[in-house]
Amino acid sequence: MSVVHIIDVESGNLQSLINAIERLGFKAYLVKKSDDPELANASKLILPGVGNFGHFLDNLFSRGFEKPIREFIASGKPIMGVCVGLQALFNTSEESPQSSGFKYINFDLSKFDASDKPVPEIGWNSCTPDSDSFFGLDPYKRYYFVHSYAAILTPHSEKVLIENNWKYAKAKYGTQEFIAAVSKDNIFATQFHPEKSGLAGLHVIENFLKQQHPVTTYTEEQKSTLANDYSNFGLTRRIIACLDVRTNDQGDLVVTKGDQYDVREKGQENDVRNLGKPVELAQKYYEQGADEVTFLNITSFRDCPLKDTPMLKVLRLAAKTVFVPLTVGGGIKDIVDVDGTKIPALEVASLYFRSGADKVSIGTDSVYAAEKYYELGGRGDGTSPIETISKAYGAQAVVISVDPKRVYVDGPQDTKNKTFQTKFPNEKGQNWCWYECTIKGGRETRDIGVWELTKACEALGAGEVLLNCIDKDGSNSGYDLELLDHVKDAVKIPVIASSGAGNPGHFEEAFTQTRADACLGAGMFHRGEYTVNDVKEYLLKKGLKVRMDRG
Repeated sequence: MSVVHIIDVESGNLQSLINAIERLGFKAYLVKKSDDPELANASKLILPGVGNFGHFLDNLFSRGFEKPIREFIASGKPIMGVCVGLQALFNTSEESPQSSGFKYINFDLSKFDASDKPVPEIGWNSCTPDSDSFFGLDPYKRYYFVHSYAAILTPHSEKVLIENNWKYAKAKYGTQEFIAAVSKDNIFATQFHPEKSGLAGLHVIENFLKQQHPVTTYTEEQKSTLANDYSNFGLTRRIIACLDVRTNDQGDLVVTKGDQYDVREKGQENDVRNLGKPVELAQKYYEQGADEVTFLNITSFRDCPLKDTPMLKVLRLAAKTVFVPLTVGGGIKDIVDVDGTKIPALEVASLYFRSGADKVSIGTDSVYAAEKYYELGGRGDGTSPIETISKAYGAQAVVISVDPKRVYVDGPQDTKNKTFQTKFPNEKGQNWCWYECTIKGGRETRDIGVWELTKACEALGAGEVLLNCIDKDGSNSGYDLELLDHVKDAVKIPVIASSGAGNPGHFEEAFTQTRADACLGAGMFHRGEYTVNDVKEYLLKKGLKVRMDRG
């Protein structure tokens, strides 16, 4: 079995890359030290990087990897960079201007313009090779991008590429074109994550490992269906399957679903509602075409050592068969382990990343962090889980999960929080409202609005909002569209619509009547009323672009 060597400087989720390589019939070997003799013997090398440019490059160089990587490239043997592994080929980045890249491509990376689109770019975009296709990159397939900084293409930067014989594939996010992939001699690198890009991504990895450049042909009808129309900044409409995971009264780990956050059956037994096993359901939704799978751990494993937390096993097993992004939430905070050891949130998150998670979701602690932000006069102190995790892994790795509920008032003067006039007054005739944030799974309320919370968390370093709604949870009546617009007015980062979806039409409503960046479904999928593919086929018929490359 051929061995593929992977540089490991503990930068994010490498487990999914290992799983992808093994799925393709190769063996993966992690190179953790620059003096590992295996590195000199490697025939193929992968340089994956996640998160902050400076954190990754500084870590890579301080561990002595610069010289052996340059020697490997000079040897002519194939090397592939992934995400920040591509960015490492450039001079430096606006994200960390004091940090140096390898300088194989002579220009700098810059941040996306957030004036006309959400930043980070999170989702499925297309990429178009400049001339001949290389490593099977296909303009009619979609690949998973998650980044705030990119090699933005300008007449000058394209000239640099052409004059130095780089092949490249373009992607466009909003109005900005950037490098999605590059190739020259033995070097190949992608800004997207092929290990998280479903079957299309697995094919790219396989083509690199086999050093082949296939070209796929399409009918005109297929091209019309699959071509990017750039109506959503270049991204497909992202459909997320969510699994609320907890232990039932028998001690089994199950997927459940609440009705306004009550997960127990109404009958005499009053047991936890059991809708299936988490790993099996995750694979099922991946095969149905889910663009992402989110696990929300709603059980507190107080008597379990962190390293043995059942959710880590769930992630490890799911990542073996699910090649789209995995998000995990619940318990991502500073904790005291069962032996009394204090473990910071960053270390907790790192365990989840190493087990196969791509993003972590922070709930109650995001409320505490926002409250502290305002107490300090509109700044963080660097200690919140949002700040520590995003500093190391990038904003795109941190999702805040918000559980608000609507509160009616006579007017803006009745609360310090941001209000708006609703189209749906209550029985008292009040038509002003705000959204009160809750903690601990909706059991406690706090005097902070969803507007204030999301703005603070964005400033602290969060990269995405998972916007739940207690009023809509389990209702199957559709998302709270007013809530979605309220939060989209507050932040520039992507917002995921959650709570209330009962049929495919509700997804269309959120995408066409609000600026939602993604839509999440749970109960309607778990109960088998609709599949993820049913939703996508419906959206496609309505003229909305979706990723149809099913697992």
